[in-house]
Amino acid sequence: MSTNLSIVLKRASKVYHEGETIAGVAVVESSGDVRHEGLTLLVEGCVNLQLSTKNVGIFEAFSNSIKPLNLLYTTIELAPPGKIPVGTTEIPFEIPLRARQAVSPGYPGLLETYHGVFVNVMYTIKCSMKRSFLNKPLNASCQFFVQYRQQEAPPLKPVRCEINPATIRASATATSAGRVAMPQFQVYAEICSTVCPLDQPITGKIRVDECSVPIKSIELQLVRVETCGCAEGYSRDATEIQNIQIGDGDVRRGRDVPLHMVLPRLFTCPTTTTLNFKIEFELNIAVIFEDDYLVTENFPILLLRSKSI
Repeated sequence: MSTNLSIVLKRASKVYHEGETIAGVAVVESSGDVRHEGLTLLVEGCVNLQLSTKNVGIFEAFSNSIKPLNLLYTTIELAPPGKIPVGTTEIPFEIPLRARQAVSPGYPGLLETYHGVFVNVMYTIKCSMKRSFLNKPLNASCQFFVQYRQQEAPPLKPVRCEINPATIRASATATSAGRVAMPQFQVYAEICSTVCPLDQPITGKIRVDECSVPIKSIELQLVRVETCGCAEGYSRDATEIQNIQIGDGDVRRGRDVPLHMVLPRLFTCPTTTTLNFKIEFELNIAVIFEDDYLVTENFPILLLRSKSI
């Protein structure tokens, strides 16, 4: 006799805001009658923190103290011990999405779902059917997503800059290449706003006014900066989320090239600062010359869950 257990949420998007009710059904499919010792449902949210390998030596004294931060933990009984008939049985449930009462000064409340490299914020629903000692318990899980409610859009904060040999910061790759002299160039870059709603693209423009050598590529890079640790020390790491080529080859001089980047779901979230970790974001404009010499300009950005501007 085969028995399957699964969880189906009524909301197809699986996106919820704090204060809403998570509704769905636990589905039991069996080819025969099933005796069980009770069905329970667990709703859990946690932040998993991980130190990067390059910092293990520096922080080995306290690396074991980086424990998951619990944001949400709710259990309910779906069904008391009994028997489930042959076929498909749906057991409905409703659970309010509320943050736990603060158990420590560093408790941040419910945070948005976020999948990073060293910081992960995840929410799951787990259903368990206990059975007799002769049969293993059945388990099913389902991930759902938490988002902040939209707020009024903040004022735009545009940024404009000139990129030339006097202002640019050469990349480590370019420096190690042993280049004797940086080429002569003059580039104008503009970001429409460094305060960005998550559901709107990042826009701007870039213009190459002068360049003494051919250009190979112009790229727009989104970077996450994750900081995690504890009182003994912190680990700060920057990793790339996505890279978009906005200019291929030796672009025409004096012509505006538009910038347009849609922020990826799950891999971005509102800029977050807590006692134990921080999630920040940056935007890099990279100009790659024909001989692979690379120069970049960095723009810290603030991501928010706000209404469309």
